[in-house]
Amino acid sequence: MNYLEIKAPAKINFGLHVISKRDDGFHNIETIFYPLKDLYDVLTFTISDKFNFTCHNNDLENDQNLIIKAKELLEQVAKRKFNVKINLDKNIPIGAGLGGGSSDAAATLLSLNEMFNLKLETETLKIIALQLGSDVPFFISSKPSFAEGRGEIISLLDFEIKYTILIINPGIHISTKEVYDNITHGVSSFNLRKISETIFYDNGKLKSVVNDFEKFVFNKYPQVKEIKDQLYKYRAKFALMTGSGSSVFGIFANTVDAEKAKESFPSNYFSFINYY
Repeated sequence: MNYLEIKAPAKINFGLHVISKRDDGFHNIETIFYPLKDLYDVLTFTISDKFNFTCHNNDLENDQNLIIKAKELLEQVAKRKFNVKINLDKNIPIGAGLGGGSSDAAATLLSLNEMFNLKLETETLKIIALQLGSDVPFFISSKPSFAEGRGEIISLLDFEIKYTILIINPGIHISTKEVYDNITHGVSSFNLRKISETIFYDNGKLKSVVNDFEKFVFNKYPQVKEIKDQLYKYRAKFALMTGSGSSVFGIFANTVDAEKAKESFPSNYFSFINYY
């Protein structure tokens, strides 16, 4: 195989609880990772005489990019070099709580495994992926999942959001470390593990799905809270910040309402509609 193209999807966190801080410095969390089929980066892999990585965003062309780290880590595992040209067409906003970098890393592991016929099993790839980031293992399969531990303990869920999802990002960079440093740990009031699609018919249960990071982020960055409020103003059934922000998603029963809401935000905001 000389050429391969892969889509690396974004995700949202449908609820996020921070349970406790661990001895290793990480935090135990509970969340639902939900992939967005319409919002994705595109990576292409072409056999070459040497390694090369390119992206239309020059700021991403550096050794800290998770794509390069994934390639180098897989080289260590396979004990061989991968002479390949990788191009990234970046569509997912950077540092937005949508998992773009992690998804790109997982796509790289999957693609190189296939292109070079490494025959690594899915579970093996997930173990490798965890060395790159807590949510990278999820993107090896990219299916609705309940996640716990650091986010790497994945249980597939029979859960589908059968509505239009609008993503809004104001371009504010929020430090994940700072958010974790200011979080209050505790037990969640709603068991995300037992979620089902019927939750969208029960407003009480739906509103009990929260993101523990919102309190700190909304206090420090009121602009993010304003996005959530505006999504509800335009008749979202549900709205929530994803990850540590600054993206907020709204779930709409009516596609027309979602499109009107999208038009109501400033043109310099990133906005995207994921249609059901």
